[in-house]
Parts: sequence; structure tokens; C-alpha cells
Amino acid sequence: MTRAWDLDSVATELLACEGERRDREPFTDDWTDLDLDTAYAIQDETLRRRLARGERLVGVKLGLTSRAKQKRMGIDVPLVAWLTDAMVLPAGEPVPQGALIHPRVEPEIVFVMRDRLQGPGVTAVQALAAVDRVHGGAEVIDSRYRDFRFRLPDVVADNASSGAYVTGPVGLDPSGLDLTSEAVLVEVDGAVVDSATGAAVQGNPAEALALAVNDLGRRGHALEAGWVVLTGGMTDAVFAPPGASIACHFTNLGSVHISGGPREDS
Repeated sequence: MTRAWDLDSVATELLACEGERRDREPFTDDWTDLDLDTAYAIQDETLRRRLARGERLVGVKLGLTSRAKQKRMGIDVPLVAWLTDAMVLPAGEPVPQGALIHPRVEPEIVFVMRDRLQGPGVTAVQALAAVDRVHGGAEVIDSRYRDFRFRLPDVVADNASSGAYVTGPVGLDPSGLDLTSEAVLVEVDGAVVDSATGAAVQGNPAEALALAVNDLGRRGHALEAGWVVLTGGMTDAVFAPPGASIACHFTNLGSVHISGGPREDS
């Protein structure tokens, strides 16, 4: 027998899965007509509950901005989700294995906003002009869905597989950077496993930023001054089990190092 889901019950279940480190099948297996507007409403409701329990809104993240990742996941549009202070991973801290289900790490170009910005109709040039500084970073994604199997409404409701994120120590003025050609090498245990440039992110990370601003504007929100914006994974995500050592080396934005933490048998 299939279960009848609604906005409230899905929000409750997603936060319960997160809190209990429990994965599940996608909701669209039962709720076959779950649409994007409802999925974003679920995402907003989970944010409301996060804020009610004391978390603070600090920015937004984009998901599935890479054309290759969209094709692999069978999804044709990027998505936008929320970041709170509970998702910040301080530099040098390991992946919080005890809080995540099946963490993976992906490199990101990260913007910190200088000005408030609201869409719709914002161009990439206008969006980049509102940025204070650019960092290299990494996101630790963690889906509440088993084997990362989901449709677009599922992952939108799940806050775009949010887990944790770390911002690198180098922050530069965007006017001096060619973000399209800014490259990253991803190392796992000392071996390079992937590489990409900023062009992998909607052709230019500034385009991803404009997309976020305009999507938020459609939903009645804005990007606020001081907020962090994760522009989306530049490469495929790599697994981050205990014992792993992951590094993301950027051309101009320094390096971000993340440890998987001690091995479970150590």
C-alpha cells in the first residue's frame, strides 16, 4: 500500500531522516504528481523548522549546475536550496560522519555577497558586480534518498542534498579573476581523480549566481549582503568515508583539504 504524502508530512520525514541518519526511497515513488512548486514549498518549510530550532540562514546553494551531472541524473535544470550556520564545516574539521548518511565531496566556486540583490531579470554581469569576494570551497553533499536515487522534485524538497560546506582561506576580488577558466584538481588520498574549470558551472559561475538570484526572486526572496553562495559542483562528487583524505586545488583560489576522519576500526 502506498502512503499519501503532503507538504507537512514530507518535511517531517526529511528532517527525521536527517536527524536519524536514515535514508529512504524517493517520495515520487508514491507521490507521482509531486511538482516543483510544491517541492520548493517543502524546502521552505524545512528551513522554517530549522530556523525555529535555532539555526541561522547564511546563504544559498545551487545544485546540478553541471551539464554532465544533469545528464547523468536525468535532470535538465539546476536547483536552488538554503544554507544555514549548522551546515558550516570549519576549516580543518573532518567530515561529520556521525551526522551524515553517505557523504560525498565536490569542489565549488563560492561567492560572498557585498550587496543585496533581488531578481528577476538580473544578468550575470549585474550579479557578479554585487559580489564582495570569491573563494574556493567544497561541499559535503548527503542525500536522504537511498543510493542518491531521486527525481527533481525529490531533491528540491531535500534541500538539494545539503550536508556541510567548507570555504577556503583565499578570498579574491572577482574583477581580477577569469572564473570561466579557474581550474580545480581533485585529489583523493594523494591521487588526482578529477579536474574541471569554472566553465563546467553553467558556462560561468556568474551565470549560476544570476540563476540563483532570479529563481529566488520568482519565489519572493532575495540574496542578502554577507550571504554565501555555493555555485554548484565543478566535478562529480567523490565519496568521503572515514580514513579518506580529499583535497581541491584551485588555480588562484588556494586549496581546500577535507579529512574523512579516523577509520572506524582505528
